[in-house]
Amino acid sequence: MLTPNAALPHLLAVDDDSDVTELIASYFGAHGFRVSAAHSAEQMRALLARDKVDLVLLDLGLPDADGVALARNLREHWQGAVIIVSGRGETVDRIVGLEVGADDYVSKPFDLRELLARAKSVLRRAGEATVTNPRSVLVFDGWCLDAQARILTNPSGAEVALTTGEFELLNVLAHNPQRVLTRDQIMDRIHYRASGPYDRAIDVQIGRLRRKIEGNVKEPRLIKSVRGAGYLFACDVKRESR
Repeated sequence: MLTPNAALPHLLAVDDDSDVTELIASYFGAHGFRVSAAHSAEQMRALLARDKVDLVLLDLGLPDADGVALARNLREHWQGAVIIVSGRGETVDRIVGLEVGADDYVSKPFDLRELLARAKSVLRRAGEATVTNPRSVLVFDGWCLDAQARILTNPSGAEVALTTGEFELLNVLAHNPQRVLTRDQIMDRIHYRASGPYDRAIDVQIGRLRRKIEGNVKEPRLIKSVRGAGYLFACDVKRESR
C-alpha cells in the first residue's frame, strides 16, 4: 500500500476477503493510486468519515450489512464514485446495482486490468464533469445546471444532488435539446461503453434522473421516450455565463 499522498486518487476497497483487498491494494498502488481497505460496513463508514475518498470498490457480500442497501445509502449520503465488485454477475444484479446508484458494476472473478480501466474511466468522467464548459450554466424550465461546479438547482433554487452518471446524462441531454438521441449516441457521449454492451444501463439512469427532475415520472415533460428511437430532451435550453 502506498504512503498517503493527497495528490493521488484515493481508492477504498471494501471486501471481507483480505486477500482481495491486498491484491487490489498492490495492483492499484503500483498504478498511481492511494489505496485503503475496509472489511466491513462499519470500517468503511469510519474511514469515509475521517478521510477523503474518490472511489469506493464495494463488494455486496459484507458480514454486517446488506450490500445493495449499503450501496443505496452511499449514493444518498456520499458524493464520491462507487463501483460494485461482486460475485453476483447476472444481468438483473447489474441492473439493481445501477438502480441504487453505482457508477459501474464489475463481476467476480475480475481481471485487474479491466478493473483498473473501469476505475480510471469512472474517475475521468467525474473529473470531466467538474470542468466541462467553465462558467457556463444551462437553464431549462426553471432549472439551472452548472457544469463547472457540477450543481443542479431546481426552480425554487434548492440544490438537487446528482450522481456522476446522472450528471453526465443530464449534461448530454441538456446540450442536445429538442433532438432525439439513441441509446448508442448517449453511451458514446458519456463513455458508458466501458460499463458493458447493454442498453438497459441507460434506461436505468434515465429512470433515476426523471425521479429527480420530473413532477410526474409517469408522464415526463422534460425527458421523453421516443419509441424505437431513444430519448428527447423536450424543452428549450439557454446558456448563461456566470
